Amino acid sequence: MINILLFAHLQEMVGETKLTVELSNVTVAHLKEWMEEHYPQLSLQQIMTAVNEEFATDTTIVKSGDTIAFIPPISGG
Repeated sequence: MINILLFAHLQEMVGETKLTVELSNVTVAHLKEWMEEHYPQLSLQQIMTAVNEEFATDTTIVKSGDTIAFIPPISGG
């Protein structure tokens, strides 16, 4: 199982702060595609990803037990 943390507007779109999914040994890109299929209101293409509290790329492999954070860009002035 993979634990997913959602922040900011992603929480509002899904209605949860955390999700647990039955996937393992997939890339971050595959996990994003899976999320967009199951939560069509999401668009994760411009979202930063952290795996176990370290920033990751779309090619990073995600394993069972990992914690993934999808972090929207922050803007301010």
